[in-house]
Amino acid sequence: MNFYAIRAMYVYEMKRFFRTIFESLLSPVISTTLYFVVFGAAIGGRIEQVEGVSYGAFIVPGLIMLSVMNQAISNASFGIYFPKFIGTIYEHLSAPINFFEIVLGYVGAAATKAFAIGAVILFTAQFFIDFEIRHPAMMLLFLVMISIAFSLFGFIIGIWSENFQQLQLVPLLVITPLVFLGGAFYSVSMLPEAWQPVALLNPIVYLISGFRWSFFGVADVGIGVSLAAIALFFGLCLGIVWWIFATGYRIKA
Repeated sequence: MNFYAIRAMYVYEMKRFFRTIFESLLSPVISTTLYFVVFGAAIGGRIEQVEGVSYGAFIVPGLIMLSVMNQAISNASFGIYFPKFIGTIYEHLSAPINFFEIVLGYVGAAATKAFAIGAVILFTAQFFIDFEIRHPAMMLLFLVMISIAFSLFGFIIGIWSENFQQLQLVPLLVITPLVFLGGAFYSVSMLPEAWQPVALLNPIVYLISGFRWSFFGVADVGIGVSLAAIALFFGLCLGIVWWIFATGYRIKA
């Protein structure tokens, strides 16, 4: 294992984050504030509780997941796309490092950034609503796993993308709608009975449900199912990354 190479890639990506740290952290804080004003105040005034949890507290896990997923994908996709765009990806491929070490460097940095932003949003939420985390260890586990899994997904998008517009295509048109429809701001049990099985086809439901369980002990699906869903998604992304480097898909052309 070439730890020097992993450290070099990781530090390089983190320095890029710290160069714009004020903007990177200010944006989620402003977004969280707006969501609490719109959803927490306006809708929360009409819906006092959801499954025994105040509506303002109920939406906190969904807000965190929305930002963490999008930030993990954006940071990882841009991090690997830019070397591909300017041609330095070939230096990585010719260096005495394997694909796993490249992935550790780039995905590790993206996951760190996403985790940090999730922590900032969690801290910001405490200024708007009082809540306690019932299972803090599980909350950290979910946050770490989701940060890593979606960073891997973003890495795949960065390899697949052929221009900067495609980098934003999946987060904007796929991930954000799935999060909004995945129970980020409501419980699946609040839907009409006929629509509940349809909602469960959304994979994001399982991730948000498990993360919310770590906060309040309530969930739309079993905690074991949520953990299995994250593990499956992680394994699928890792398998695709291995295939990309094994075949040279869009990196050796």
